[in-house]
Amino acid sequence: MIYETAGFIAADIDNRQKQGSKMATYECSVCGMSVNATCGKCDAPLENGTLDLGDGNSVQISSCPNGHGKIKSPQCCGQDMSCQA
Repeated sequence: MIYETAGFIAADIDNRQKQGSKMATYECSVCGMSVNATCGKCDAPLENGTLDLGDGNSVQISSCPNGHGKIKSPQCCGQDMSCQA
């Protein structure tokens, strides 16, 4: 199954989950919206992690398991969305 939203086409998430992929699913604790993310270069499910900033703080990130980069976790309702990978 293929979904198209605002010009963005994504493969059916259920198929990836059935194949055993560990996809990071972020959920808003305020409104309950959730989001799954994949790499735009290789379509691999992004994996949840943390990035240490060197000043004692860290931020939640999602990264490509194939080394194509990382992004800060998404936000919703003015706060970071939590992840249960």
